[in-house]
Amino acid sequence: MFTRIGMIGTGNMGSAVALAINAGEFEGSFQLANRSKEKAAALADRLKCAEVVDNIRVACRCELIFLAVKPQMMADVLREIAPALRERTDRFVLVTMAAGLTCESIQQMAGGSYPVIRMMPNTPAMIGRGVTQYCGFGATEEELASFAKLLAPSGLVDPIPEKLIDAAAAVSGCGPAFVYQFIEALTDGGVACGLPRATAQKYAAQTVAGAAEMVLTTGKHPGELKDAVCSPGGTTIQGVRALEESGFRAAAMNAVIAAFEKTEELKK
Repeated sequence: MFTRIGMIGTGNMGSAVALAINAGEFEGSFQLANRSKEKAAALADRLKCAEVVDNIRVACRCELIFLAVKPQMMADVLREIAPALRERTDRFVLVTMAAGLTCESIQQMAGGSYPVIRMMPNTPAMIGRGVTQYCGFGATEEELASFAKLLAPSGLVDPIPEKLIDAAAAVSGCGPAFVYQFIEALTDGGVACGLPRATAQKYAAQTVAGAAEMVLTTGKHPGELKDAVCSPGGTTIQGVRALEESGFRAAAMNAVIAAFEKTEELKK
């Protein structure tokens, strides 16, 4: 099991991953590095077992090094820490969560055939309700199992072939933003019908959470569950008709496809 974890980048995703790990049985320590030391210090206060350091120190000391930076920043970060990585004689694993960057490209930027784990988490991992896909390149089965165990408190942690990871991220990595838009729209509809906004938002969010749990618990097709709510000549089927007239399903599909296509662009 990894005990010395480094996090280069403590933004939304880096923080979500660190908090998820800390919520489990992790008994090691974190080394946190960020351009804004104040942001790293704020996360360190929440973790209670972390030290704020710089990128080089993370590269020198940690067994599992999370590269929680944006794709366009990755080359600069790896160029900075490459000399420190080359000097190491012990084994370490690089973990990337940057969209569009393959495990092999991370190795090339880092300047060595280091083991790499590629992961694509989403922000609900912060509260233990997330989805994280991962794959390994040069990492051992034992290292991958240890990684999955560390991330288990984040929610669903699922191994997936690297060729599918970008498509998966377009669904679960970007999906929360699409769901938040839907919750906001349901809320606005409730307000338009006379509900107080706070009440409408509470009802909308719980409805989405409950409907999602029904899909996961029953294993039924969403269409079957939808049909069970739609009584003949009733109110719900009229709402479904309105959604269909507005291209609701096509819009949701296009959102996922657009996110995937943008990821493909980042590879070029």
